[in-house]
Amino acid sequence: MAVPPAATRTGRQHRRSPGATETRRRQAEGHPAPTATAIAREGPQGRGSLSLSPDSPAAINPPPTTEPVSQQPPRRAALGYREMRRLGSARRGTAARSAPRRLPGRGGPPPPPARPLTPVPARRLAVSGGSGGGHIGGFSCCVRTPRRPPAMADEGGGYRLRCSLVGHGQDVRGLTRGLFPQGGFVSVSRDRTARLWAPDGFNRGFTEMHCMSGHSNFVSCVCIIPPSDLYPRGLIATGGNDHNICIFTVDSTAPLYILKGHKNTVCSLSSGKFGTLLSGSWDATAKVWLNDRCMMTLKGHTAAIWAVKILPEQGLMLTGSADKTIKLWKAGRCERTFTGHEDCVRGLAILSEVEFLSCANDASVRRWQIAGECLQVYYGHTNYIYSISVIPQCKDFVTTGEDRSLRIWKQGECAQTIRLPAQSVWCCCVLDNGDIVVGASDGIIRVFTESLERTASAEEIQAFENELSQASIDPKTGDLGDIDANDLPGREHLEEPGTRDGQTRLIKDNGKVEAYQWSVSERRWIKIGDVVGSSGATQQTSGKVLFEGKEYDYVFTIDVNESGPSYKLPYSITDDPWLTAYNFLQKNDLNPMFLDQVAKFIMDNTKGQTLLSTSAQFSDPYTGAGRYVPGSSTGSSTLPVEDPFTGAGRYVPSSASNAVAPADPYTGTGVYQLAAAQAENIYFPKKDTFTFDKANPTQILGKLKELNGNASEEHKLTEDDLIILEKLLSATCNTSAETPTAQQIQTLWRAVNWPEDIVFPALDILRLSVRHPTVNENFCSEKDHVQFIILLLKFLNPKGKQANQLLALRALCNCFVSQAGQKLMMEQRDEIITQAIEMKSSNNKNIHIALATLTLNYAVCLHKVNNVEGKAQCLSVIGTVMEVVKDLEAIFRLLVALGTLISDDKNAVQLAKSLGVDSQIKKYASVSEPAKVKECCKFVLNLL
Repeated sequence: MAVPPAATRTGRQHRRSPGATETRRRQAEGHPAPTATAIAREGPQGRGSLSLSPDSPAAINPPPTTEPVSQQPPRRAALGYREMRRLGSARRGTAARSAPRRLPGRGGPPPPPARPLTPVPARRLAVSGGSGGGHIGGFSCCVRTPRRPPAMADEGGGYRLRCSLVGHGQDVRGLTRGLFPQGGFVSVSRDRTARLWAPDGFNRGFTEMHCMSGHSNFVSCVCIIPPSDLYPRGLIATGGNDHNICIFTVDSTAPLYILKGHKNTVCSLSSGKFGTLLSGSWDATAKVWLNDRCMMTLKGHTAAIWAVKILPEQGLMLTGSADKTIKLWKAGRCERTFTGHEDCVRGLAILSEVEFLSCANDASVRRWQIAGECLQVYYGHTNYIYSISVIPQCKDFVTTGEDRSLRIWKQGECAQTIRLPAQSVWCCCVLDNGDIVVGASDGIIRVFTESLERTASAEEIQAFENELSQASIDPKTGDLGDIDANDLPGREHLEEPGTRDGQTRLIKDNGKVEAYQWSVSERRWIKIGDVVGSSGATQQTSGKVLFEGKEYDYVFTIDVNESGPSYKLPYSITDDPWLTAYNFLQKNDLNPMFLDQVAKFIMDNTKGQTLLSTSAQFSDPYTGAGRYVPGSSTGSSTLPVEDPFTGAGRYVPSSASNAVAPADPYTGTGVYQLAAAQAENIYFPKKDTFTFDKANPTQILGKLKELNGNASEEHKLTEDDLIILEKLLSATCNTSAETPTAQQIQTLWRAVNWPEDIVFPALDILRLSVRHPTVNENFCSEKDHVQFIILLLKFLNPKGKQANQLLALRALCNCFVSQAGQKLMMEQRDEIITQAIEMKSSNNKNIHIALATLTLNYAVCLHKVNNVEGKAQCLSVIGTVMEVVKDLEAIFRLLVALGTLISDDKNAVQLAKSLGVDSQIKKYASVSEPAKVKECCKFVLNLL
């Protein structure tokens, strides 16, 4: 039966603010004056219909007037009269003076309340170009009034224009200060290039040293990798829409190498110590790179990661996402999530070792402590904030955003607002001398300075103001609200000085509505435009649609049936319609038989426009390719450890924490042979994996029979079943016995599926049996391995029984005994380690030892193969576990694992340093007993 859904291109809904009457009422009641809210982005308009039915062909009715979205930057609806009048009296641009009062959904004080407004009548108003300068809503222009000459050269007059740099052909999307040449910076653009700029010694400008290319689509971010012995001038890293990261030397126009791994646009980069690079992407992941390799992938966000930063001294990493959260990572694990922003987090900046700043699409800036507290919330922007940068040697900062402004924040207040003649001010950075570099959607880079010596000439300043005065906005693209000119004061309203920089006032003069902005630096009102009316305007857009923090050319709404939910289908003309359709069906758990219909719908409604770029390899979305098959090891050495259930003569799981100290695995005795350690490093790299072998079968079977007697009829084993398990235990603990049978293995599988409160004896039999090649092959084969791993991971629940946790970890360790077991453990590495590391919070030292042994077994396997991501994951585990584990036997095994991982691998050494592992283990170099911990630690430190 055909189910006809509707598919429409959708934009984002407007968010309107209170009207003038509501504002006056609230002020009369003592409420603070409200501020203008950000107005949301609109997408392409049009309608179509799609029938997802396996019984009938797709019915496509493409919209007759829809055109593909251009690649120009997005536009915003302008502010209405009520919003503009409100700007004149609202105390905006200041931070909360005290710790913010937390409200639902916010980390600090919210902007003043807003209520939805009814649709505006047909008459619409917009700002028109005039002979002045500044900004109102979506319009910028510049006005020189005859009241007094400009004060651009006044001492202490704030930031002034230094120069304007023309070079890029499209939007400037990223900026970073450079290390070489000194005082320079690097810019990246939608024109697919990066450019290195050096200060011109003969004037106030900059010279383009060279233009770097290597991306196949627009470039969105850039950072500098600090100097090293190999590259004493450092490196330049750029990320782009082609999913790649290009690495350049400062004197080359072509990439030194290209980092591949992200599955969508790379939109943020940050560098750390030892050549570490952190990248954030629209694929909702962040990746840690070391030289030309990806060392680990950070997963946890549910939408695009727009911002990343590294705090190198603490070994911490920050990621900001379109899911409105910020996450703090250490050693590859998310340690904390910061919530408070109400829209996509777009930028991060480090204030100190314990504080950082964030900016977002909710038009706010937040100051956070690493511990998790939001200290202050700053309001001043009227739209999305795209970029934030800290001024050197202080805690002041600068921001840029979609309200066409650069704002300078000093001592918690917006001290200065500089308007630019561009719709979107995408990025900013602060140079060492305090000058501010700004990139915008008009493709021009502008530099502003506080230094009188570096201030632009009068001619250049006039040219900048002329640019502003020529800017205008089409009334059809904005909704300024309903302005009643009869309520406006006259020119006498400008005789009263403003109260803050950027304050806006509207007046009526000769029948026209004019907008003025107060300039603190020039100490006068500057005309920034005329407000004029328009009728019959319709919403248009030349920008992209923002969906889940990513920009798309189209966002369709798919209604699968009349009573079911709607689904969003985002699409850009650079995407493959078939792969987009497949991902859409997978994400929303829809029937894959609709693939052809959805793909055809996309192509018909976008008029077949695709800009696919060729790639070296294509992966079938249904089958995939390149499954990793690691190397293997056939050897295994035993590690005698007293079984906590049998060591005391009876089977008591609660006694696990009081086990007898294990014998030294290298000498076979309880006495450490110091002479051997002094002669050479006998600890690592370890060649063989460890197994947990010691047990008392009689005690295990006795406990099994006891618990079986109290089991429910559903789970109770028969006498024959108990005899079968006894034979299995004998076969696996005595190498001369018969080979385990299929019947014995099936009976064991029934037993290990007992309820968690009685299953531990069966788990102990499994722990011992899996060492036998026959049993190992059965559970680790392609046929049964999924259920086997799921079963064991089920017991690694932090709230579960400690006996089950311990035996499940030991069983996993024993799986490494065979080639099939090693293959399974390596293939399921990510899931196993992710779940096993939860056991670090246990208070049972034997669980810690088992966790360390599991890590060591992985290290042994990874030492034999070239698996960078696996090594990175294990190094992260070692760093994380060492923070909480106190038992020296567990520490010793972690040290052996660390030494094995970094032996003969310079990349692993550098990654271990970047994770701060060296500082964590130094304290063990002075441990007196056992001596093996001290000796092993010294050998590891020698490698680091």
